[in-house]
Amino acid sequence: MKISQLEGKRVALWGWGREGRAAYAVLRARLPALPLTLFCPAAEVDAARTEAGAGLEVHGEPSADQLAGFDVVIKSPGISPYLPVAQAALAQGTQFIGGTALWFAEHAAADGTVGNTICVTGTKGKSTTTSLLAHLLRAAGHRTGLVGNIGLPLLEVLDPRPAPAYWAVELSSYQTGEVARSGAHPQVAVVLNIFPEHLDWHGSEQRYIQDKLALVTEGAPRIAVLNAADPQLAALSLPGSQVIWFNQPRGWHMRGDIVHRGEQPVFDSSDTPLPGRHNRGNLCAVLAAIEALGLDAVALAPAVQSFRPLPNRLQRIGAREGVVYVNDSISTTPHASLAALDCFAGQRIALLVGGHDRGLDWSDFVQHMAHDQPPLEIVTMGANGPRINALLQPLADAGRFGLHAAQDLAEAMNLARAALGAAGGVLLLSPGAPSYGVYRDYVARGRHFAELAGFDPDLISAIPGIGL
Repeated sequence: MKISQLEGKRVALWGWGREGRAAYAVLRARLPALPLTLFCPAAEVDAARTEAGAGLEVHGEPSADQLAGFDVVIKSPGISPYLPVAQAALAQGTQFIGGTALWFAEHAAADGTVGNTICVTGTKGKSTTTSLLAHLLRAAGHRTGLVGNIGLPLLEVLDPRPAPAYWAVELSSYQTGEVARSGAHPQVAVVLNIFPEHLDWHGSEQRYIQDKLALVTEGAPRIAVLNAADPQLAALSLPGSQVIWFNQPRGWHMRGDIVHRGEQPVFDSSDTPLPGRHNRGNLCAVLAAIEALGLDAVALAPAVQSFRPLPNRLQRIGAREGVVYVNDSISTTPHASLAALDCFAGQRIALLVGGHDRGLDWSDFVQHMAHDQPPLEIVTMGANGPRINALLQPLADAGRFGLHAAQDLAEAMNLARAALGAAGGVLLLSPGAPSYGVYRDYVARGRHFAELAGFDPDLISAIPGIGL
């Protein structure tokens, strides 16, 4: 649906975060006479009325009947369309879309293709991968937009002048289905991996996978770049797209630390600034996507050396009194915590895990702690901390690692420092859980971690290269 097609319809916004503000600004600029209503949490009502002025009718959280009174509801990504009030309104004919769908509809050519747009998704590593993609495209001299879930809503860059040569767009599982619903098709779509996540938003693991894969199964990109090492992706059949595989011998893949293109060794990744082997492996996805655009990926590969890692992603923020502090606040699944541990294998590690409980299964994490080299100490915290602690207790009793329980991040850090002792080591925040309920988002959690460690949170928070 294009923005012009909203003319004459009953339209509401749902959510007044950055995405909601961006949608309001665009609608007011394009359709100044269109009546608009906003639904948002009660705590945001006064601020929304002050910011928007008389051009927006503001209410608190909506009922199903209120939502059903509109033809179109433009919702923020964090609001699940599977909420009962949304499902009830949908059954009465209300259409729910997001800013992602509007952006793609506006940029689609006559055949539906959004040219020179590369969408990146995956449960783990998508932000670093999208940022690295933009970095290499810029290294080749191309003006590139780094946008989307990484921190810049698409509607904030709806019609930039001059337009970039390429768009590198990060999409969360909240947004991938929006591309399909827009009726548009990205030129290239990259899917890195699939692990269960955001089950509270999607409602089930099956629906999470379905929504995540909608980018390629329903969005029908011209070219799909997929991870051959991921069982969910390897089983896909995409008759509407050309498929390019990475992490397999005929394509871009790793042999040890060496990046290969087929049989050709291209690049030694061991001393790159990419944090963690999984991110170095995702370099193969970036190079495959660049090649899909018709560019010389082999020539561009060495430019990864000048890449600046993103904050909150295996970020070494500094050392004090023998303790190295690593901020992996973006880790919101147990698999992400396992990947973080792998990056520091062989070192003395105190791992901080736990946060918002959205019902994820931690049994695989526990199995790894039983059979792989575990950290020296584990400190659980947050709402799901007691559940994780109980699962780990038998292994701790058997002497596999030290186990501690904390109420919050500050107590967890104190316990971790005491457990590491004078010998020091790595104090790793990789919670494997969201920050909801305590922090506004993972960025705020990472900033608090830095502050508690004695570092300036402002110096560790900026995302390099975001925007145009």
